[in-house]
Amino acid sequence: MEKIVLGCDHAALSLKNTVIEHLKKQGYETIDVGTYTEDSCDYPDFGYAAAKKVADGSADKGIVICGTGIGISISANKVKGIRCALCGDLYSAEMTRLHNDANMLAMGARVIAPELALQIVDKFLSTPFEGGRHLKRVNKISEIENNQ
Repeated sequence: MEKIVLGCDHAALSLKNTVIEHLKKQGYETIDVGTYTEDSCDYPDFGYAAAKKVADGSADKGIVICGTGIGISISANKVKGIRCALCGDLYSAEMTRLHNDANMLAMGARVIAPELALQIVDKFLSTPFEGGRHLKRVNKISEIENNQ
């Protein structure tokens, strides 16, 4: 079973813990890089920590959560090799795996209900990359990244 790394800021602690329990019940191994309290903290620290685990192969995929999901997704995407997609619906979660081979999922704890978040997680983790014509596009993203 896949190893999933999770990170969040203080606004998303409850949702991150809910997602971790959900994943464990499904047999996933989880790596929790924090935060662990509701004390105010900075989302870039946890987006980066989770993204590094995916980039170095310590985790197969990552899930990052902050209030809106925006800041933590931007932070994760600064790590070379990361394709982190902010998803608030099932269609986006499916399409980012099918077409973009996203290796990280970002969500907003203040934007979506926990029930929907778990459905998004399930869709993201169960959808394979389609490859084909999409592989060329994903490779172009990597070329852009490598030429910076």
